[in-house]
Amino acid sequence: MFSFVFVVNVEAQAAVFDVVRYGAVADGKTDNTKAFSEAWNQACQTRGSTMVLIPKGTYLLNPIIFEGPCKGRTGFSIQGTLKASTDKQYFGLGYWINFRYVNDLAIDGRGSLDGQGPSAWPYNSCSKASSCRVLPTSLKLDFITNSIVNGITLIDSKQVQINLFACQGLKISNVKIQAPADSPNTDGIHMGKSIDIEIFNSEISTGDDCISLSPGSRNINVHNVLCGPGHGISVGSLGKGPDEDDVEALAVRNSTFVGTENGVRVKTWATNYPSNVRNLTYDQIHMVNVRNPIIIDQKYCLTGNCKQGSSSSQVQIRDVKFRNIWGDSTSEVAVDLECSQSRPCQGIELNNIDLVYNKGPARSYCSNAGGVALGRQTPPSCL
Repeated sequence: MFSFVFVVNVEAQAAVFDVVRYGAVADGKTDNTKAFSEAWNQACQTRGSTMVLIPKGTYLLNPIIFEGPCKGRTGFSIQGTLKASTDKQYFGLGYWINFRYVNDLAIDGRGSLDGQGPSAWPYNSCSKASSCRVLPTSLKLDFITNSIVNGITLIDSKQVQINLFACQGLKISNVKIQAPADSPNTDGIHMGKSIDIEIFNSEISTGDDCISLSPGSRNINVHNVLCGPGHGISVGSLGKGPDEDDVEALAVRNSTFVGTENGVRVKTWATNYPSNVRNLTYDQIHMVNVRNPIIIDQKYCLTGNCKQGSSSSQVQIRDVKFRNIWGDSTSEVAVDLECSQSRPCQGIELNNIDLVYNKGPARSYCSNAGGVALGRQTPPSCL
């Protein structure tokens, strides 16, 4: 047995690979990429249950890829603080910590990922140009299946905090995500082409969407989430390019939004590319000082990112249920349903809505929206 390998058995009979035994130094200055990589490779290629352990302390870590497939259930236990590099040579990679092609992965612990975002935020130009530089995501999960992320804290990502691509059967729970309200594009959890995802018992404070769903998101279950500050929970943006996969079967329940720009939102670009959004349910949602508590925006556009002359989205939205939503709006229009002229929204349900404007009577606005209003309606329904 080589001197750098450290394996012990714990109660769960998992072999533990301590990064310190592979040369990691918890001084916040030493690059530990090699030690982490060696610990992961050894754990991943060991049969049975294994765990990479990051003990307490602060570990500097340059961009790294942890790749499978692995030979058994693989844990990644973060008890210390991982600190991202501020070297600008890494800003264009698009990831900091990237797990790929792993089944039965468990990322957990009471530690944190510090993305050191303030070093990169001044270089974010995405609000001005569609060809902006993609800054690193703190935790990028690609093709991860039947896995969990539990208990960790993410702080100040350079861009998106957690990004899911082509994942299936993933549970994210008891995570804390923290970034200032003015930090650019720091979505809490963003996903695309992912199915059977559950997010629960978590707190997300960020400068963009707390949770965002892009094309191909299906069977997404969100519950007991505290969102704020941020831009709310958003489906979209959709319809920007051809051949986008549909978004369907989202449920957001028993959650609270505090001081967010939006509450529950669906947004599609004002372009001519068709796709579908269907079967969304929002139930038992508390809004506290939210600017746009309920919003469908099919004319979404950022400076420099829209086709000239485009005015009517080709994304079809149907079967969206807003149930038992209450609290206060910081804008007069508490319910704003601005649907496409060419493809009007179908099957919208407003059921027991109680939203008040903090400066006077609230109102609702509907355009090209078809559906039904049930139960209490404050403001009066426009359907």
